[in-house]
Amino acid sequence: MAISDIKEFAHLTEADVEALGEEFDQIRRDVEATRGAADEEYIRSIIKTQRRIEIAGRAALFGSVVPPLWMAGAALLGVAKILENMEIGHNVMHGQWDWMNDPEIHSATWEWDNVCPAEQWKHSHNYLHHTYTNVLGKDKDVGYEILRVTSDQKWNPVNLGQPVFNTLLMLLFQHGVAIHDLDIEGLLRRDIQDPEEFKAKLEQVGRKMRKQMGKDYILFPLLTGPFFITTLTANLTANLIRNVWSYAIIFCGHFPDGAEVFTEDQLENETQGEWYLRQLLGSANFTGNRLMHVMSGSLGYQIEHHLFPDLPSNRYPEIAERVKEICAKYDLPYNIGPFPKQFWKSIRTIWRLALPNKKFAAEQEAHESEGLRRENATSTPAAEADARRAAQEPVAA
Repeated sequence: MAISDIKEFAHLTEADVEALGEEFDQIRRDVEATRGAADEEYIRSIIKTQRRIEIAGRAALFGSVVPPLWMAGAALLGVAKILENMEIGHNVMHGQWDWMNDPEIHSATWEWDNVCPAEQWKHSHNYLHHTYTNVLGKDKDVGYEILRVTSDQKWNPVNLGQPVFNTLLMLLFQHGVAIHDLDIEGLLRRDIQDPEEFKAKLEQVGRKMRKQMGKDYILFPLLTGPFFITTLTANLTANLIRNVWSYAIIFCGHFPDGAEVFTEDQLENETQGEWYLRQLLGSANFTGNRLMHVMSGSLGYQIEHHLFPDLPSNRYPEIAERVKEICAKYDLPYNIGPFPKQFWKSIRTIWRLALPNKKFAAEQEAHESEGLRRENATSTPAAEADARRAAQEPVAA
């Protein structure tokens, strides 16, 4: 069930939530005060490594007619695209490295290797998703507008196609991200809220797609001369590798069991402490070694990323230790598990919710009927008389 009162759900008082918020604020202050040369060296070394891997992949494809070189080129390009999109692009565009004041590594100037325009991604992701995390009707990342990922979402016969839609989203993930900031629901209803804005965004997406497609499927294949076709297929494979990996990582952080969703009621007068609590309860982590976390854009620390999206990703491991201590102190869940397990939970949920949840529907109907019965019962004259008599009776010591 979607949460409408996060304090009640977490069994915390207002004072507890305020204190929790202050502890998270202190983590932010401590990290911001200690950012420095080591952090700067980290991001510069990751960018340098990514570019070297990409160059090696491009070079290998000049011999792509040879199967081992084709496989090496496709694999290296796939790794390069994953690094650029996840640990570099995603985090740079969050403003994690803006404090360096380097115009080359800044959220205002970075344009990533993806068909989604950076400007639109920063609006749909940085603003909408990270502000309204897991709030039904506000956060477009809850099901990406095509998947039913919680029983709180009304079932529709079109949901029967979820396994197919989900597979297509996985294979074409960068394209799904590209249209994420468009008013797709309005388009389907033939009731677009701002047609001019929709048209401008669609044209921007089109330009970015043409640029990316031209680079991957025309320019670089042409550079390899007679190996045009084999280079093209290697580039296509690299994009596929990046799409599937990005999809898996992102879904692991948002849809496993225990990642809560919220109603819009929760947003009313939400305090900073409640915002932190919503990020904590709505996210999930997965375990892995350092290489695994770098290749996942440090989103194995999805909880920490949602709490502090603009702090350097290389600091998440140390932040995680303090977050765990806070969770233990306030008896709050810290959702973490092995990557395969978290991914399986996400896929299982999508498959299960392709079908109408009859048990949930029955429970919801019974709950509403009981509430209506109690409301009617308390409004009868007899019930009111009983209530008055009960109020007048002395309470036993």
